[in-house]
Amino acid sequence: MASKRILGAVTAAMALGMTLTACSGSADAPVTTDSTTPVTMQFWHNSTTGDGAAYWQQTVKEFQTAHPNVTIKITAIQNEDMDGKLQTAFNSGTAPDIFMARGGGKLADVVHADMVMDLTDKISADTKSAYGDAIFSTFTVDGKVYGMPTSVLPDGIYYSKELFKKAGIDTPPTTMAELSDAVTKLKAAGITPIALGGKDAWPAAHWYYLLALRACSQDVLTSKAMGGDFSDPCWTKAGEDLKAFADTKPFNEGFLTTSAQQGAGSSAGLLANHKAAMELMGAWEPGVVGSLTPDEKPLPDLGWFPFPSVEGGQGDAKAMIGGADGYSCSKKAPAVCADFLNFAAQKSQQEGYAKAFNTLPANQQAQSVVTDPALKDNLTAYNDASYVVLFLDTLYGQNVGNALNGGVVDLLAGKGQPADIVKAAQAAASKG
Repeated sequence: MASKRILGAVTAAMALGMTLTACSGSADAPVTTDSTTPVTMQFWHNSTTGDGAAYWQQTVKEFQTAHPNVTIKITAIQNEDMDGKLQTAFNSGTAPDIFMARGGGKLADVVHADMVMDLTDKISADTKSAYGDAIFSTFTVDGKVYGMPTSVLPDGIYYSKELFKKAGIDTPPTTMAELSDAVTKLKAAGITPIALGGKDAWPAAHWYYLLALRACSQDVLTSKAMGGDFSDPCWTKAGEDLKAFADTKPFNEGFLTTSAQQGAGSSAGLLANHKAAMELMGAWEPGVVGSLTPDEKPLPDLGWFPFPSVEGGQGDAKAMIGGADGYSCSKKAPAVCADFLNFAAQKSQQEGYAKAFNTLPANQQAQSVVTDPALKDNLTAYNDASYVVLFLDTLYGQNVGNALNGGVVDLLAGKGQPADIVKAAQAAASKG
C-alpha cells in the first residue's frame, strides 16, 4: 500500500517520535460538539471553478445538512495566491477557520506561532485506518498532527502520446540523455517539447528539485538540509545539470512570463491543447489539463513517466518528490471544524474528491476510483518508490523555499549561476 512509503523522508527529516497509532482519540466520533448552538466557519480552498469548486460546495452542503447548527462560508482563492493571502490573514489575526495546508516547514511556521488546532486526538479511528499512519507525517510538527490530507501528489512528467508518436518517440525517456534526445526529436517535428510556467516560479523550481533528488542522497535532502546545511556539492551539480538542459532550449517561448495553470495560454493549457508535448507537474495535472482542453474533458492521450535518472547521482533512481494537499483548522476555530475534516476524509467523500479533481485521494480505500491511465501509472510508481521527499519549498519552509525558487528563476533567466541557488538557500537557512 502507498502508506508504507508516503513521505517517509519527511518523517525522518522532522524526527517524528510518535505515529497516529499512539493517538488517544475515540473510535468513531473524536469530537463532541454542541449540536444546537449556532456556529459559523470560514473555509478557504483553492478550486475557483469547475468540478472542484462544485465538489466543495456539495460537501459543505451535506455537512451542514448533518449539522443544522453549522454554517460554512466558502472563499475560493486561486492556487498561486493562497500562500500570500494566508500569511496576510494570519499576520492580521483574520485567518479562516478551515484553511488549505501542505505541511512541512510552511505549516510548522504557523504551528510554532500557536495559530493552528492540534488534531492529534481529534482524528477518528476510521480515518486513521483508511489513511494509514505515514501520510500524516507531512502534517506532523513536534509529534502532533495539525492537518488532514485530501490528496497525494507525486511529481512526474505528463506528456501527449499523440505528439510523441508524431515526433517518432516510441517509449518515454528513462534517462536525462534520452529526455534530451526526445527534445531534439520534438523540435525537429516542429513541436514545443516542454511547457513551463516560469512566471509562478515554483514550476521552474520543480526541475531543480527533481535534479537535486537524483544528485543528492536522501540524508542530504532531509536531515542535513532541514538543519540548514546546503554544503554538499550535489546542490551545485543539480543547478549545473539544469543549466545544461535549459541551454538546449527545451521550454516554450516566453516561459518566464507564462503562468502555470491559468487559462489556455498557461503551461498546463499548452499541454491541454497540444501546443507542447510535456510538462513536469504533480498529480493534480490531469484535472487541471482536463479543465483547459477545448471540450473541458480529460486529455485522452495524456501519459505519465517518472523523472529520468541522472548519471553519477547519489539519489535512488526510484525516489520521488511529492506532497499532500490537505486542510487544517485555525487555533480559534470551533471544535466542529475537526468534525468537518473527518467528514471530508470519509471514503465516499474522498471518492468524490478524486473524481472531481481527477487526482489521487489520500484515503487508500478510495484509490480504486482512479481510472485515468496517467494517474494510475503515477500511483504505481509512487507505491513502488524507494522513498518520497516532500516538495522542497514546502519541506524547508517559506524563507528557504522562496530563496530556492527565486534562485532557479534567476538561473533560467540568465541572471545567476548554479552556485547562486545554493548561496541563496544557505543564506535563508542561516536567518532561520
